[in-house]
Amino acid sequence: MIDFTKSAGFNLAARHRAETRFQWMGKGAILLALAFLAWLIVTIAVGGYGATKLVQIAIPVDLSATNIDPNNIAAARFGKIVKLGLRTRFPEVKKRKDKKKLYNLLSTEASFELKRAILADPKLLGGTRKIWFTASDTLSLYVRGKTNVSVPEDQRRISDKEIAWAADMQKNAEIRTVFNWGFFTHGDSREPEIAGILAALIGTALSLAVCFLLSFPLGIAAATYLEQFAPANRLSDIIEVNINNLAAVPSIVFGLLGLSIFLGYFGLPRSSPLVGGMVLSLMTLPTIIIASRASLKSVPPSIKEAALALGATPVQAVFHHVFPVALPGMLTGAIIGMARALGDTAPLLMIGMVAFIVDIPKSILAPATALPVQIFLWSDSPERGFMEKTSAAIVVLLIFLIAMNLIAILLRRKLEQRF
Repeated sequence: MIDFTKSAGFNLAARHRAETRFQWMGKGAILLALAFLAWLIVTIAVGGYGATKLVQIAIPVDLSATNIDPNNIAAARFGKIVKLGLRTRFPEVKKRKDKKKLYNLLSTEASFELKRAILADPKLLGGTRKIWFTASDTLSLYVRGKTNVSVPEDQRRISDKEIAWAADMQKNAEIRTVFNWGFFTHGDSREPEIAGILAALIGTALSLAVCFLLSFPLGIAAATYLEQFAPANRLSDIIEVNINNLAAVPSIVFGLLGLSIFLGYFGLPRSSPLVGGMVLSLMTLPTIIIASRASLKSVPPSIKEAALALGATPVQAVFHHVFPVALPGMLTGAIIGMARALGDTAPLLMIGMVAFIVDIPKSILAPATALPVQIFLWSDSPERGFMEKTSAAIVVLLIFLIAMNLIAILLRRKLEQRF
């Protein structure tokens, strides 16, 4: 005879053990995912830490009236003055080939740094002054210990003579490492030691502003009409299906659409934040509509019905009672859509925002680039210094994404209405 009590107890214990194993497997999966995420973020942050360090060299330069006319500073040959200061510091360098190596210790920005220093403080004129200049990327990597000097000289970018000159300057405290504020205040450059992200940041901000101003009102209006006022017929079904399909379309398709319509047909400025924002708004609009409709659906029907019962018109019931309750979810969906647009590169490449832009954009019609595109360009550069810049720019992009998601959470909590 079968003992059903023992059999049931055995099955119950087995189910409990299976449930416990399933819970631990879920917790393990979450911990593993968090570990990989932490490893990724730490790896990127460590790789980009070098971009925050700027190596400078102190060079004595002759700023007497012989080289610079106090009444016409702009006409001075600052590059020649800097090179003369290097030769004065190392008088033993005579050969042309060695002089070229000596000049490679400094960044190509050195002449402009000298000009800016004098214009900022004309009191420097009148004698020999020791000025701190930005070191070249090659010397910067060596000073920060990023160069393997154990390999043969022909297999590394820095020569033995350059290493000897750098050692002599380090012994005399003529090389220092400071925080690289230029990474946040300069535009792009062909030289990694002076390249910055300011132009890309402003271009991204302008593009996102255009995107938000276009997609948010249109998305909210479309979602409100489809959910609250549109009749349930074949046309509404077709519109709903197309919106859902557009949300799954690859982003590069929207870039092709912007290329053919905004640039080809309307003739708008190429690689401008205006076109970039319009393309991104096309990409984020389906996401905002779907999220807004879901937020409207989550509002209890009794709120609208109560308003209608008290004499409110359908428009009043929606905008005075339903809309305020659904607004936090709408804002959340909009910001999430904007966060997706912030990290997307493909549509911007199609409209020319991949161009090398140094100047800071002054308006939405000026040529500009975006931070994801800047990361793409730097990652394709062969110089070692751009690898650090790429990692640092990725960290900045991640901070922006986290900030946008945090804003979405705070807005939802602040505007959320409980019943």
